[in-house]
Amino acid sequence: MTDTLSRDTGIRINLKNKYVSSPSDILHMVEMQLIKIFNEEKNSENSVLLEYKPQAIYKLAKFITGDIKRAASVGIAGETASGKSTITLDIIDTIELFAGVFHLDSVITRINTDDYYYDRSEMVKKAGGMAEFAKTYDFDVPEALELDLMYKHINELLSGKSVMLPKYDMSGTTIRWDNHTLAKPSKIIISEGLFTLTDKIKDAFDFKIYVDINSNIQKERFYVRANERGLGDSAHKIYENASDKAKIYIRPTRSYADIVLSGEAQRSGYKIFLNKILSVVENIYFSKQV
Repeated sequence: MTDTLSRDTGIRINLKNKYVSSPSDILHMVEMQLIKIFNEEKNSENSVLLEYKPQAIYKLAKFITGDIKRAASVGIAGETASGKSTITLDIIDTIELFAGVFHLDSVITRINTDDYYYDRSEMVKKAGGMAEFAKTYDFDVPEALELDLMYKHINELLSGKSVMLPKYDMSGTTIRWDNHTLAKPSKIIISEGLFTLTDKIKDAFDFKIYVDINSNIQKERFYVRANERGLGDSAHKIYENASDKAKIYIRPTRSYADIVLSGEAQRSGYKIFLNKILSVVENIYFSKQV
């Protein structure tokens, strides 16, 4: 089997990227399919999609068709308790399931922005513990993270190099272990965090995604999480500081986003939306000839 036929357009495509029709025809076909998927989702009830920029759809089509042959990078940002980490994990699960069906290797690599917080463990010890240290140190600013290193790691992965990633202890020690986790090059590099779309790092990403959420829902989620983590009376102060800093450092990054997702949608909705996009990939490369 060397050819497949698009179910929607009748354009024949060679599985080895040697098209019977011209590459520009294929690119246009894919772009139109994606626009339809995005518009239908945006206009649907309880949509996961709030906004998107047309140029992002064109770029996505270029990656899908192989017009851009290198790996793609995706950055996801949003305020605390917006749902960005959950959405990221659902994206990874959905893509890995798709890859498993078609026996694809090295499809997606995750980089956690939080792992790039600076190690301040000695300062925590001198302060007598995390509670005292946190009174004078602000974790809710981009300067608390080594974003230059993260930028370097993403670009190395995109260039086909393996990278040893750091690992940060979120339990309160502020320990960061460098050269902790091996990350191998893959077709997609994905990262999420509070400051993923800030100035030092945003240009590392081909696709910038912002997760938006109603402030009341976000606050409710935060306090549930704070209770689970045993933050006690300090939860209110932490939330107020996070909210104040979000106004300065996080909310403005929404304007950089190619895609704005709702942090309030049902989890199944994100997977359904992504599977529709993946169906375009399947149509081109994996459908049986009809």
